[in-house]
Amino acid sequence: MKMDMMNLTGHLGELRKRIMIAMFAFIGALAATLCYVQQVYGWLTQHLDIRLALLGPGDILWVYMMISAVIAAAVTTPVGAYQLWKFVKPALSAEEHRAAFRMIPAVSLLFIGGISFGYFIVFPVVSSFLLGLSSGQFQALYTAEKYFRFMLNLTLPFGLLFEMPAIVIFLTRLGILNPDRLAKARKTAYFALAVTAVTVTPPDIVSDVLVVIPLLLLYECSVSLSRITYRKRLRKLAEEEEREAAVLSGV
Repeated sequence: MKMDMMNLTGHLGELRKRIMIAMFAFIGALAATLCYVQQVYGWLTQHLDIRLALLGPGDILWVYMMISAVIAAAVTTPVGAYQLWKFVKPALSAEEHRAAFRMIPAVSLLFIGGISFGYFIVFPVVSSFLLGLSSGQFQALYTAEKYFRFMLNLTLPFGLLFEMPAIVIFLTRLGILNPDRLAKARKTAYFALAVTAVTVTPPDIVSDVLVVIPLLLLYECSVSLSRITYRKRLRKLAEEEEREAAVLSGV
């Protein structure tokens, strides 16, 4: 019992250490981003024909902090992934922790790619659709806080959804997933992705299709990558069995 408590305390201490390192990296990136946040704000709003309104003196601070936090999260994703790898490394085999380490760059690139997809593809389509609804009937007046909250809600989820291939590859290498299981779950996955797309886009078929198709392609890409990874895993296991058989026959 005492040994279990010591092990638990050690794990909690290691987890706290990894979280603290990731948090310090995030705070450092946040501070650096805040130095240039006005330029970033200008770039994000350069396509607008109107100036965003403020309802209170604290609104602009919230907007600047939100922009900086998203950029800092994207920049420090590799650090967070590396700290997570360091924490789970003792519980993994040599092959598993090498596979997990190789996934760190992919996790970072996919997160940034998902945010870029949300900002450059989904956000303009949804914004133009909603502006079209108010054209000639309402005077468009946007507050900075609501505009950037709306932008965040449309872009950040795609940063998480685009992690699908990396997660699938890693779980396939661990033997938890395989391409057959993913293929059988295709209908359920398609339905879930379609619901997600319809939820984050306005109620018109063009916007839905623009979001659904990339998500379905992402799933099919994940299945293909899982199939490649699974074949490599089977070959490696077969080679290990042959080596063990050769050693036993030699004995």
